[in-house]
Amino acid sequence: MKYGIDLRTGRNRILTSWKSPNDPSTGDYTNGMDPSGVPQFFLRKDSTITFRSGPWNGLRFSGMPNLKPNPIYNFKFVFTKEEVYYTYNLTDSSVVSRMVLDPYGVLQRFTWIDRTQGWNLYLTAQMDNCDRYALCGAYGSCDINNSPACGCLKGFVPKYPQYWAMSDWSGGCVRKTPLDCQQGEGFLKYSGVKLPDTQHSWYNKTMNLQECEKVCSENCSCTAYSNMDITGSGTGCILWFDGLIDIRNYADNGQDIYIRLAASELAAYRSSKGRKRVQNIAIPVSCGGLLLIGLCLILNISKKRRKKRKSREEVGMQKPEQDGTKQNENTDLELPLYEFDTIITATSHFSIENKLGQGGFGPVYKGLLEDGKEIAVKRLSKSSRQGLREFKNEVLCIAKLQHRNLVKLLGCCIQEEERMLIYEYMPNKSLDSFIFDQKRRTLLDWQKRFQIINGIARGLLYLHQDSRLRIIHRDLKASNILLDHEMNPKISDFGMARSFGGDECEGNTNRVVGTYGYMPPEYAIDGLFSVKSDVFSFGVLVLEIVSGTRNRKFSHPDHKLNLLGHAWRLSKEMKSCELIDPSIAESCVESEVLRSIHVALLCVQQSPDDRPNMSTVVLLLSSDIALPPPKEPGFFNERDVSDMDYSSNKQDLSSSNTITVTLLEGR
Repeated sequence: MKYGIDLRTGRNRILTSWKSPNDPSTGDYTNGMDPSGVPQFFLRKDSTITFRSGPWNGLRFSGMPNLKPNPIYNFKFVFTKEEVYYTYNLTDSSVVSRMVLDPYGVLQRFTWIDRTQGWNLYLTAQMDNCDRYALCGAYGSCDINNSPACGCLKGFVPKYPQYWAMSDWSGGCVRKTPLDCQQGEGFLKYSGVKLPDTQHSWYNKTMNLQECEKVCSENCSCTAYSNMDITGSGTGCILWFDGLIDIRNYADNGQDIYIRLAASELAAYRSSKGRKRVQNIAIPVSCGGLLLIGLCLILNISKKRRKKRKSREEVGMQKPEQDGTKQNENTDLELPLYEFDTIITATSHFSIENKLGQGGFGPVYKGLLEDGKEIAVKRLSKSSRQGLREFKNEVLCIAKLQHRNLVKLLGCCIQEEERMLIYEYMPNKSLDSFIFDQKRRTLLDWQKRFQIINGIARGLLYLHQDSRLRIIHRDLKASNILLDHEMNPKISDFGMARSFGGDECEGNTNRVVGTYGYMPPEYAIDGLFSVKSDVFSFGVLVLEIVSGTRNRKFSHPDHKLNLLGHAWRLSKEMKSCELIDPSIAESCVESEVLRSIHVALLCVQQSPDDRPNMSTVVLLLSSDIALPPPKEPGFFNERDVSDMDYSSNKQDLSSSNTITVTLLEGR
């Protein structure tokens, strides 16, 4: 398949979305090649650009870092005088794969899984809010890990500061010091970025980087330059001559670009950088002293390694609860092991004053290390029948996960029968302590709540799609969302999580765990779980955040519906505003609140096939894409739950950390 344009005939092969999931007529979105400047793909809603792939860099499109070599298909980009196109070939003829532009404007690739007889999401072009075209305006850069996400490039300031303060960054940035094409102007290197829009750029396929810099420096209108192809030592040249639009930062697989700055700005930057440089100081040390110190270090390291190895053997760190066939991955966690005495001292012997809370796993304590670092210590309860299993699972699931919306595991402590997990301390505790408290809920206005909703969505997207393994949390709820000092949300408690390798994305269990009120029907009834299980829980959580009411404890004088059913009824009656927590009525942006409710209702639909995946959820929350009407939610009234017919093989369902289905008791 050639996906692109024939320059001889002008024929452009484009993808067009359906009108809706059930209506195959032509939709609002198209994705096609734009050959002007350096070719790139544009996704448009009608005529408005919503996403840009960036130019091809020899390995992938600059704005699609998740397009990587894989075992399913090979891909390449052809750029000649006659044709410009992207193509792929399946490496295994038995694999069925399709590329889809869905009705919401999300570009995705799916593969068919025979075992489950369903399509598995393999790749999504758009990852998060920073993929919105030109979100930060000219000379602005988007970083999804920052708050706010938009910032100006070095040497630039917001063009309209008053609008930036209101999170309207579309005006972009302007230079602190205008260019005058005088001697001393130069270029500042930025690494790990998506290259700016290349519609109006100039390119040469044969130049090297030095030649590219020379051409740009000799043209006063040239604002930036970069390699066209980054394979090997880099070849080709791209020059920009106008405002640099649609730049974003990447943690991995970004590119280098060199941006022109005035001499004074370059001097200020270099001076600042020089002050931070640590000077190397040579200290003469005798050879004998070095040898003695070296021997002591070796003995100390060897002793610590033996102790760590023994501790790991004691806890029995095998693979976490994992479904799928790829079970041979390296399990070397390199997780710090804290001394028991250190934790005893930090928590004042687990004093009641330092106790933060109690969960199904055991108590959690605040601790203070000698260096002043605050920690949270999760202590395995000896009476917890499932504790050891969840302890091992939590360590192995999140030891190497790194995301700003996941709580960070600092290490663990193992001393005979004592087993503890050491986390970063979250000063504002959990989300439920705010939204369900009559007084504290006023501390979370709509802006903060919307920030929390988006943060949770990004954290789930990372777990489902971008982490080393696909991870399903299985116990997402308000009490498992922790808040840092800036009220940024952190997903916590991975004791019930399942991880998958390869193309696996769902499983089933006879041991249903989680919390009633957040579990989807297919999991509570049949033990079937997938990434769509977390999507359901997320939808419940969003409705709770908006309304300030627990799903389970919701009641209404006119009907017996739970929160999900009530929200769905209000939506059908065009009265969704009645769901909003009165404490945020004055601060809320009505369009954002109504959109959040609508997306939440899409997430809690009865059938998992109808629910969007988290990449779509992230996009829907941050855009004005038209939304389909939600279908009836799962468990939309209490009668649904009490009438459930559980199969006879669900026998092992009762323990301190699971749902006792016959009594409908949740932890």
